Amino acid sequence: MSRRPVNPSRRIGDGGSLPFVASIQSKSQNSPLLSIGLVILGAILLIGYCYSNSGGASNDFKDLSKLEGGSSCTSEVLQALPILKKAYGDSMRKVLHVGPDSCSVVSSLYEEDDTEAWGIEPYELDDVSAKCKSLVRKGIVRVADLKFSLPYRAKSFPLVIVSDALDYLSPKYLNKTLPELVRVSADGVVIFSGYPGQQRARGGEVAKFGRPAKLRSSSWWIRFFVQTSLEENETAGKKFEQASTKKAYAPACQVFHLKSYS
Repeated sequence: MSRRPVNPSRRIGDGGSLPFVASIQSKSQNSPLLSIGLVILGAILLIGYCYSNSGGASNDFKDLSKLEGGSSCTSEVLQALPILKKAYGDSMRKVLHVGPDSCSVVSSLYEEDDTEAWGIEPYELDDVSAKCKSLVRKGIVRVADLKFSLPYRAKSFPLVIVSDALDYLSPKYLNKTLPELVRVSADGVVIFSGYPGQQRARGGEVAKFGRPAKLRSSSWWIRFFVQTSLEENETAGKKFEQASTKKAYAPACQVFHLKSYS
């Protein structure tokens, strides 16, 4: 499209003025409080924007993978931390969490006294908080493919907690991954897995995890434990149930307790 020629008589520099600008100038002169109000509003919005990107405490919870409205067992881990402390006692002083949004769990554990926490994020991190980026930069949270051996020695952590991640692995890889989780634990492994029928958003889920979640029944998991020679920790399981009853806590995910290798 051709540009229209500019009318010299309408140029501002020739002494003329636009009606809209003149109107604003007139209102500004008559209402000085308007300018002050706009400056204050801009400052408030700027402070809010800076805080939202500074890794504030609430950011870790916003990072939880709700899978576009679906359920998240990692968020369930955060709710279950007081129950796990009752069930596992001193074993909670050094924990490895494995699963999406591991930064959230690690950050929560670090707020406790005498607690060390480490994390493995099995998928690429996108659009995370500054606090999460700091944990990755320090090596506290690692991005690692669970289909390969974990970068830790045997019995490196008293307790290993895994959430969501196993639901996206086929039995072929579960046969390798779950024994690896048990290998690096000293006192046990706690698995948080979704119930069959729980909501999972298909589109974003496949894009991030490569495949839809396979939500398996408790009977399937129990058979799998037997087939892979993994033993359930009945003592820890009972303590977890008792603590849950006292706290009126009802897990939204399946929770399994496994023993470490002797």
